[in-house]
Amino acid sequence: MSHDTDVGAPAATPVSDTDTGGGDVRTLDRVVIRFAGDSGDGMQLTGDRFTSEAAEFGNDLATFPNFPAEIRAPQGTLPGVSSFQLHFADHDILTPGDRPDVLVAMNPAALKANLGDLPAGGTLIVNTDEFTKRSLAKVGYAADPLEDGSLDAYRLHKVAMATLTKGALEETGLAKKDAERAKNMFALGLLSWMYHRPTAGTERFLREKFARRPELAEANILAFRAGWNYGETTESFAVTYKVAAAGLPAGTYRQITGNTALAYGIVAAGRRSGLPVLLGTYPITPASDILHELARHKAFGIATVQAEDEIAGIGAALGASFGGALGVTTTSGPGVALKSETIGLAVMTELPLLIIDVQRGGPSTGLPTKTEQADLLQAMYGRNGESPLPVVAPRSPSDAFDTVLEAARIALTYRTPVMLLSDGAIANGSEPWLIPDSASLPDLRVEFATGPNATDGSGAFWPYLRDPETLARPWAVPGTPGLEHRIGGLEKADRTGAISYDPDNHEKMVRLRQAKVDGVDVPRLAVDDPDGDARVLVLGWGSTYGPIGAARRRVRAAGGRIAQAHLRHLNPFPENLGGSSRPTTASSCPR
Repeated sequence: MSHDTDVGAPAATPVSDTDTGGGDVRTLDRVVIRFAGDSGDGMQLTGDRFTSEAAEFGNDLATFPNFPAEIRAPQGTLPGVSSFQLHFADHDILTPGDRPDVLVAMNPAALKANLGDLPAGGTLIVNTDEFTKRSLAKVGYAADPLEDGSLDAYRLHKVAMATLTKGALEETGLAKKDAERAKNMFALGLLSWMYHRPTAGTERFLREKFARRPELAEANILAFRAGWNYGETTESFAVTYKVAAAGLPAGTYRQITGNTALAYGIVAAGRRSGLPVLLGTYPITPASDILHELARHKAFGIATVQAEDEIAGIGAALGASFGGALGVTTTSGPGVALKSETIGLAVMTELPLLIIDVQRGGPSTGLPTKTEQADLLQAMYGRNGESPLPVVAPRSPSDAFDTVLEAARIALTYRTPVMLLSDGAIANGSEPWLIPDSASLPDLRVEFATGPNATDGSGAFWPYLRDPETLARPWAVPGTPGLEHRIGGLEKADRTGAISYDPDNHEKMVRLRQAKVDGVDVPRLAVDDPDGDARVLVLGWGSTYGPIGAARRRVRAAGGRIAQAHLRHLNPFPENLGGSSRPTTASSCPR
């Protein structure tokens, strides 16, 4: 088995078998588990808690939550199925896995929607209580698959989870319906037993989550323990499994999703620049969690504005940048379309602004909860006139933190809006994050204009007199004496910033704005080719990093000669990419 078996790998196989007094305990190097059920079955919470257990244990991990796009889809139907896939291992991994080794199906719809991904010989754990004639008919099963032999290719475990949960909670006094809702914790307890996961963190989490309803906390803990005890006492599960901790570099880690990493990166950018931060935004899937997280961090100089629409959100953010703050707006593809005019205004006024686009499938409303890298050309060219801006993209959930800091560096140094392209897989996926030393983060401090700068002896302030190296214009905080200047959405005269309809000036300003973006200093592209003999280079960007990297590992392990390079900077390209028309230095561009 290769070092990373993410792509096209067979089901997890034992590394060694150990017969203990308590039963057969097998050691695996990796496992992929998928929890699937109705939207109301708590699959996201279940998967998130198992992920936390794996992180606490020290495994490397990658996750892929999958949400239904329909709001309140009919219960027990295929459109309403929600799932959470987790890949955890004793070594460095790059993806959530192609196919699950274990599928937990809470109802017939979850089984039908996900069974095709489970390889023959995989483990299938089914909540039998939901396999009624009505539920089966709702998803098109003519016969009960648990009884007709159609699942003989799998290691099938039939568990009456709802019945067992209600029995465990009978003495709590909870209504049967409320007790049944805890069946996801029963499933979590069973899987935690199967894979020797720590349990104290989950019990602590439940007590904190239901601190105002201690009776619900204790009911969920009882259900969790009941699932564990069921695994311990039933004869159905003769084997348990262990996946050792991964040998990750030394340091302090935490589990992090891409959206949380983006939020933390924004906080860090504010602290390292010394600027207040304003997030002006409108909720949209899958970007909304950035707003939710940033709203918790007012103590770090973060202000959040949930505007009435996308246009108002970016308008507030750009206004904050005009006032001397770091303006940020978050959205997805449809929101970028609505924000395009104000993005063009930010290009013309040459103010720092972070535009975070957490991509989803389109066009229009498209696929709100599904991943697609759908907005690259929109980010590059989706504005009227010639309105260039730098574009960057993280490669993984944890990399989102560093990518925000890089976007802030470019925006503040070059006085330009910057587009950051995340996507649903990065936003909702999670992995271990090595928490950095704050002193190691880049210095993002800026110098505001403090006095007149006109070169004609008039003692005036020229807002478009540029830095000779970066072509950035000075940033003047409104209200600074002597720095009154004109700004707005009509073309600016070079240096003075007065409104200009002169065609020669317009051409000059268009070329200057393009030259500024072309001259952004970006690192050289690193190529992963250890032996230097690769005949094929796979070039990618965004969340394709994990699948490409995992495939590269397998090809190399089989003797193939292949290299990988992954782009963080999509505009401008790194200078060593080849075929670039970017200028050698910014100072060589027209003034």
